[in-house]
Amino acid sequence: MSTPRVSQAVLLAAGLLILVPLAGCRQNMHDQAKAKTYRESDFFADGVEARPLPAHTVARGQLRDDAVFYTGLSDEGELATVPPMPVGRELLVRGQERFNVYCSPCHGRLGDGHGMIVQRGFKQPVSFHDERLRNSPLGYFVNNMTEGFGQMPSYAAQIPPADRWAIASYIRVLQYAENAQVADLDPAEKQKLDEAWKALETAKTPQHGEHGAEPEATEGEGTH
Repeated sequence: MSTPRVSQAVLLAAGLLILVPLAGCRQNMHDQAKAKTYRESDFFADGVEARPLPAHTVARGQLRDDAVFYTGLSDEGELATVPPMPVGRELLVRGQERFNVYCSPCHGRLGDGHGMIVQRGFKQPVSFHDERLRNSPLGYFVNNMTEGFGQMPSYAAQIPPADRWAIASYIRVLQYAENAQVADLDPAEKQKLDEAWKALETAKTPQHGEHGAEPEATEGEGTH
């Protein structure tokens, strides 16, 4: 006699378990009371949901108050001639590494414009050893990396500002290495170069008894 009652109680409990989740499935979960950007709104006087930014606000980490550092240009639009940071070995090594990653595919490791994709048919860029570019301020290269130039797109998204200055400084190293004159060296460096050159010439000169040198004739020996 108790079995039917137990079955009814089980069915009732199961029905309640099914109805409880369904009670939460209401239309107002779909039609949420939320604000969407650029939607019309009767809440604000201007009828626009999106709120304008308060004057003079800047996103965290986006205060770019140093125009030279970020663009290579001064506030007056003049190209910077010197980096806004000290130039040392660490900066130049960093510039070389970043140059080889981002610039050498077009400009080549030597900056002569014979990069690998140029060899595959891409338009050849002007050599960094061109007189015009050798006389261009450092800010010129930084600004081109920032804004792009000709067929070269902007690299602002790939190369942080500090690395752009490092690359520009390394371009100067390439230019100097290609066009340096012995007369530009100070006396101490010139002496080191002379000594190295003499040592190289000595190493190239065959010594007696070495392969390729004619041995001296000794007493009693003749030639056949």
